[in-house]
Amino acid sequence: MKQIVILGAGAGGTMSANHLRRKLSPQEWNITVIDRNSLHYYQPGFLFLPFRFKGYQELSDVSKPTRRLIDNGVDVVNAEITEVDTKNNVVKTRAGNFHYDWLVSSLGCRIIPDQIDGMREGYEQNVFDFYTPDGAIKLQRALDRFDGGKLVFNIAEMPIKCPVAPIEFVFLADYYFHTKGIRNKVEIELVTPLTGAFTKPIASKVFSEIAKEKGIKITTDFSLGYVDHVNKKIRSYTKQELDYDLLVAIAPTEGAEVIEESGLGNGAGYIRTDKHTLKATGHNNIYSIGDGTDLPTSKAGSVAHFESEVMAKNLLNEIKGKEPKARFDGHSNCFIESGFNKALLIDFNYKAEPLPGKFPLPVVGPFSLLKETSINHQGKLAFRWAYWNQILTCKLPGEPIMTNYCSPTGKKVSMLKDGKAAFEI
Repeated sequence: MKQIVILGAGAGGTMSANHLRRKLSPQEWNITVIDRNSLHYYQPGFLFLPFRFKGYQELSDVSKPTRRLIDNGVDVVNAEITEVDTKNNVVKTRAGNFHYDWLVSSLGCRIIPDQIDGMREGYEQNVFDFYTPDGAIKLQRALDRFDGGKLVFNIAEMPIKCPVAPIEFVFLADYYFHTKGIRNKVEIELVTPLTGAFTKPIASKVFSEIAKEKGIKITTDFSLGYVDHVNKKIRSYTKQELDYDLLVAIAPTEGAEVIEESGLGNGAGYIRTDKHTLKATGHNNIYSIGDGTDLPTSKAGSVAHFESEVMAKNLLNEIKGKEPKARFDGHSNCFIESGFNKALLIDFNYKAEPLPGKFPLPVVGPFSLLKETSINHQGKLAFRWAYWNQILTCKLPGEPIMTNYCSPTGKKVSMLKDGKAAFEI
């Protein structure tokens, strides 16, 4: 019996397991997924929990047992991974060792507050995050108590998980404080090391204009060096200081520690990965997808979704003795809640920026790109159901409705200098 081992049962690992199980004979191939957690979290919900946003109250609203989401023909092991021995093709865990013929890594990334002086010391006093289940609930309680002052959202450094989360958070904060009737008592400021509100210029301009309309200040080029939770200040490496009453922080982010310790990392725990085939660089029988890669695209669930489809095609081809010819183009898309029952949608890849237009079909949409609409908001609300019932289970319709590549269809490609090239790999 040949063995495929998948590291991580998050979005990428779950979809990879389901794709491969349906394509490979269970009499010839055994598939094992290893994750230390027995619960799978709908991570976009971590951003909504602090605001008690439309049905997001408790962790039970964003979690399900991992075993229920993965096909019955897949072995699920809940154990901590201690080493990946690539020379002997063995994954070592606290529950035993697992040999593999093929390995798929989807271990994701993690925040490391200890890398910023003073950040950890301020946790649960006036410094919070929403990038962990525990953090999201503690921030929820902090916002319940918050009755006015200056809320600062800070990104310590890039890359981070879900690059649109900061702008979405401050938009929702504006909405939240309006609904509480205290918006006139709250200052909201987004502090970022980037030169704008987002990594892509066209989208950044749109987000900045919305922020200005909402009275949200954006401070750019701020590289966080120190958090003074006693005096409620943050200081940049260039000695710039900003005051806060409540700090929501995204700490420095790295890949899984075991990846680095096993010699697979790039120095920060991210696996060096071919940006098109998704094979781990220098390893003939390892693929890497999701937030734990070093690819120049968003660390987001949609990316893991599209990557899992490309990875599965390539791995299956290699099993048949063929070349891994499927190509990933960096495709990413995301709904962005802007409050007041409206949301935006962006769709882009390695080369193409988010552009205005309609999605997924030209003219009819029904979703609008880079524009606040109520239909986009409904799409965002429906996404949780789709995640549990269609995306993780790999039941979404494929082409031409949903593609794992970024299509120019429906977009105002004329806004790009070289639109044709931007949508080619």
